[in-house]
Amino acid sequence: MTLDPQQLVGSSVGSYTVERLIGEGAFAWVFKAHRTDNGTAVALKVLRPVYAGDPQFEARFRNEFEVTSDFNHPNIVRILDVGRDGETTYFAMDYYPDSLAGRLQRDGPLKEEAVVDLARGVADALGFAHDAGIVHRDIKVDNILIAEDGRALVADFGIARAVAGYVSATGQSMTIGTPHYLSPEQAQGRELDGRSDLYALGVTLYKAVTGNVPFSSTDWFELARMHVEDPPEAPRKLRPDISGRLERIILRLLAKHRDDRYPSAAHLIAELDEIKSAARSTETFGLDPAADCVRVDGTRPKWLLPLAAVLLVVMVAIVVVLLGRR
Repeated sequence: MTLDPQQLVGSSVGSYTVERLIGEGAFAWVFKAHRTDNGTAVALKVLRPVYAGDPQFEARFRNEFEVTSDFNHPNIVRILDVGRDGETTYFAMDYYPDSLAGRLQRDGPLKEEAVVDLARGVADALGFAHDAGIVHRDIKVDNILIAEDGRALVADFGIARAVAGYVSATGQSMTIGTPHYLSPEQAQGRELDGRSDLYALGVTLYKAVTGNVPFSSTDWFELARMHVEDPPEAPRKLRPDISGRLERIILRLLAKHRDDRYPSAAHLIAELDEIKSAARSTETFGLDPAADCVRVDGTRPKWLLPLAAVLLVVMVAIVVVLLGRR
């Protein structure tokens, strides 16, 4: 197969007709395509020939995507088909025209409510995958797609894992993950767990609120050192309108030592839900004064009754004064 992806445009790959190139990664090209029989749009990921020509890499690639094709979760991009057509190894997944990367490039940093919703969806997907023993290893704005209803969906569970298995089996040197999103332990080549994905989510959220990643350098080794050693600039210095609580969540995700991050995606979700709950309470403030003064545990603040008594005394005094003027 040719090394030029454009020559695949207009051709048939398996049951699909390739329409146009929409993305490129280190290991694969991504095309918009459609099923030849019914016209359904798909995103078709085609393994680059240098890797498709390696039987061991190709086998791991197909195996990982066959495993993740069983994932059924509203925040994970669904894999529809995994196959080989001649020298072309591919997988097809649901097509979503928008991504977090595209939205940030088009509209700039997101509002806090949108960031919290996005984080909630990605964390839910990560928790599901981590419970199944899968670490994504390459969470970034490009791998978060946006559905028409605003849902965030995580793509590419499998590629980084396939590469990791290949490296482990062959000893070949390959970079796994995207340098600007690497966790400190990933930059150091240590064993990874789900907390590495949470760090990458922290980088992603940092970019979603500020428009920039926390660390940037053209030198890979300097960038890796920054992830390991340098504290990130506080997001509110770049975006003063976000809440202190969202900033604390992002900074906790970006903790250098994984024990200082959230223990799991479920713990992160619980805190994100508290932010959403607090936002709803603020929106309804004043509509039901009695409800606004009730604590989470169902009790009312100690100051509420004395305040009511003072207001009653003031009202009685006003009535007495008005009657005395008659």
